[in-house]
Parts: sequence; structure tokens; C-alpha cells
Amino acid sequence: MGDRPPLRETGATLLAIGAGGALGGSARYALLLLVPHGGSAFPWATLTSNIAGSFAMGVLVVLVARAARPHRLVRPFLGVGVLGGFTTFSTYAADTLGLAGAGASGTALAYLAATLVGALAAVWAGAALTRALTDRNRGARA
Repeated sequence: MGDRPPLRETGATLLAIGAGGALGGSARYALLLLVPHGGSAFPWATLTSNIAGSFAMGVLVVLVARAARPHRLVRPFLGVGVLGGFTTFSTYAADTLGLAGAGASGTALAYLAATLVGALAAVWAGAALTRALTDRNRGARA
């Protein structure tokens, strides 16, 4: 029991996650409205949100790791809340099953692979770009 944070810290963290989740989920819904399936059965909006969110997570991880003293609610708000609400594994899984169930097994496999490879490449690229930019800025200030 001694490992638990005080209730007031937990409450603030939950509020930060909830507020971030509302923003991230709303942004994902807006993306769905901007990039509808239309005549295509391919879930472009979900693919886009998962890859963009993964890129942003790579950026966030590096910025938080390199920050002198990041606020304790930065990770819960941005990482768990905003990016957790913006990205969606459950819709990815449901879209994959929907494509396969509709007889589009090849499209389902392509979507499965594109999301996995795209998200991993995006988180790596976000982190690498952020490291390069922060290293360059550190060198310019030295």
C-alpha cells in the first residue's frame, strides 16, 4: 500500500488523462469526418490517426526524457490522454476483422501490416527527428 501516490495526486492524474482523452478522442473523430471511408472500404482515418499518433508519441518521449523538470502531469495528459484518445487499437482490430469478414482478406492483411509497420516507423522517426533537432539546438546554444 505504501507504493500508491496520495489520493489528491491520483485525482489530478485522472483529471489530466480524462481531459487529454476528450481532446484526443475529439481530434480522432474530427479526422474521421475529414477523411471518411467514402466509397472505399479502407479505413484511412484510423490508419492516419495511428501513424500520426505514433509519430507524436516518439516526439513526446524524447522531449519528456530531455526536459530538465517536466511537470508530473505532462505524460498522463499528453501520452495517455491526448495520444491514447487519438490513436485506437480497438478500431484498428475491428476494421481489420470487418475487412476480412467482407471478403477483403488481402486488404485486411495490407491494413494490418501498414498500421504495424507505419506506426513503428513513425514512433522511431518522431523520436529520431526530435533527438536530432534538440541536439542541434543544444549545439547552437553552446
